[in-house]
Amino acid sequence: MTTLLHNLRMLTRYNHWADEKMFDSLVKLPEGASMEKKGFGGMLHTLNHNLIVDRIWKGHLENKPHGYTARVTKEVPALPELRAAQAEINAWYMGYADAMSDASYDEMVEFKYVDGGPGSLTRGEMMLHIVNHHTYHRGFVGELMFQVPGHRAPTIDLPIFLRDAPPEMTLRGKAAVAA
Repeated sequence: MTTLLHNLRMLTRYNHWADEKMFDSLVKLPEGASMEKKGFGGMLHTLNHNLIVDRIWKGHLENKPHGYTARVTKEVPALPELRAAQAEINAWYMGYADAMSDASYDEMVEFKYVDGGPGSLTRGEMMLHIVNHHTYHRGFVGELMFQVPGHRAPTIDLPIFLRDAPPEMTLRGKAAVAA
């Protein structure tokens, strides 16, 4: 296994850990704060967008229809349902990364973007996009959390994950072998 594939596996675990920390913080907000419409649409709207995008890319990775015509939905699930759905798809992505080989990481996949335009990325590029996409939008949700008096966003940087998460989650000690 290459270092790149090892790091992708670690990053899918980081993504799940950071999402969980974010959801842990959201339940501590005053009632209704996470549903307030701000910026992109608010905290839960933004995290629901992450979930929808995850489902879209899962469809691309599986070469199956994902059923979405937009990257957002009119209805946003309540916090417990959204959290459970995100944990479920995060588990899928961790399992997918664990099953990837070096060859599948570099395999090109043709797909259609939600707007109908053609696309092609490697499976590895798709997976890295998922992690990067979550990080971007968790940052926005974190900024919104700081706007709620008396509340802070969780510290969810990668070094904190590597320091605080259990070694079996960070994959530390499981050396990657250079190809």
